[in-house]
Order: sequence, then structure tokens, then C-alpha cells
Amino acid sequence: MKYDVDQYYEAVLGITREAGEIIKDGIARTKNVNTKLGSWDLVTQYDKWVEEVLVTRISEKFPSHKFIAEETNSEQKTTPVLTSEPTWIIDPIDGTTNFVHGFHHTCISIALSIEQEVVIGIVYNPILDQMFTAIKGHGAYLNNRVIQTSNVDELGKSLVYLESSFACIPSLRDTIMKRTEACITAAHGIRVLGSAALALCHVAMGVAEAYHIDGLQCWDVAAGALIVTEAGGIVMDSTGMFSKDLTSFYKWSYNLCGISNKYS
Repeated sequence: MKYDVDQYYEAVLGITREAGEIIKDGIARTKNVNTKLGSWDLVTQYDKWVEEVLVTRISEKFPSHKFIAEETNSEQKTTPVLTSEPTWIIDPIDGTTNFVHGFHHTCISIALSIEQEVVIGIVYNPILDQMFTAIKGHGAYLNNRVIQTSNVDELGKSLVYLESSFACIPSLRDTIMKRTEACITAAHGIRVLGSAALALCHVAMGVAEAYHIDGLQCWDVAAGALIVTEAGGIVMDSTGMFSKDLTSFYKWSYNLCGISNKYS
């Protein structure tokens, strides 16, 4: 079957902007905040509203398309099943803790998988009006401007993004603290952004040279991973491999690293 990826991209780009208005409206408002897996894993009514708009509007345009969406899957406690059919992988608000605190690094992350391979990646920060996009084989863009990963090839000259929130998980704490200490010693600097999707996009645009995080789901990184690779970077797990069919994202212990290709 032939799929019109360009049509899907143009339609969902507009829908993503529409959903972003909910985040812009809510960033400074009081939120109803609940926890899911722990204090590091928050959800608000805005997460659900954004997801509802995305799923409803995309379904209206493309009724046969399927969805793997964070809040729906979390509420139903279901394991995502990725088929060969066009499937939109959605994180309605990546960086919910940032959103709750009014910190402007928060975004919508949405990817399209066809035949178990991501072909569209969209990461939209409506607060800063940053639209990161990629179509497989056509490069990566920020607001329609081509972006590429950094040319820096030395760790001592590199800015490295990490995440600290998962150190709340006892099984991950020692590993994360040791890695953070090693990066503080070896890298030019480290940063904690609080959004996996945006951190990957910062690698894609050359702001950071590397990003590492433990404990992911597919909706956290599907879009950002495509944007990094289309910008010339590499995405891998802790074994040095990356599953193009996304199946390895379906376990909580998944580790991800996005880097400039100059390290390869």
C-alpha cells in the first residue's frame, strides 16, 4: 500500500499547532496535578486535553490510523502494540514537571510509524514557538530552517544533557549518580532540561553534543530520535544498538543516548 507521508505531515503539523494553544494557555495557570509512577511522573488535566485534541483531530483526517498515546495507555495500563499500520505515537506534554512549574521547556512530541519504522517526527514547544520537524530521508528542521548536529568531537569540549528525576528510582539511583559524576569530570558542562524530546532536539540543532537518559517509553523519544538522526546524529541504547521498529522502547529500563556523529 502506498502512503502519502507528505499529506500526513502537513495535516498533523497544523493540528499540533492547534493543540499547542492549550499549553500556551495553561502554562501560567493553576493545574490539577496527579502522580502516576511516582513523584517524578506527573500528569495534569492539560496532558489529557492536549492528547484528546490530537487523537480526535487526527482521527477525523485519517480514520484508519492507529494511536499509541501516553495518557490513554497509562490510564488503561496497557502495553502498546505496534503494528505495520500507520500509528501516531504521542506524548501530549513532554516535560510535565516543567509545565507544572511554568518552566518554558515543555513540548508536544508526536511521531508517525509506518511498517514499524518512524517516518515523521514533530516536537513543538509552543511557549518558545519552536517547531522541530523531520520526515525520514529529508533532513531535520527548526521552524523550517535546516539543523545539524555539532562538529565538536571531544568530550572535554562538549555540553552533555542528562536527567536527574529518575534518580528517585532506587534501582537506577547509583547508576545515574555515578554517570553524572563522570560527566561532571569529563565534559565541558552538563545540563538537565527535563524533557527528553527537547533534549534530543537540542542535540539535533548542535546546542548539546550528547544526551543520555534511563527509563523511557516510546512516546518520550520516537519523534526526537528521528530528528537527531535526520540532523546527522546517532541514537543508540546502552549496548550501542537502536531498534528501528521501536520494540525495545516497551520496557521501563530502556536506556537511550543521542549524540553527534562526530563521536562515532
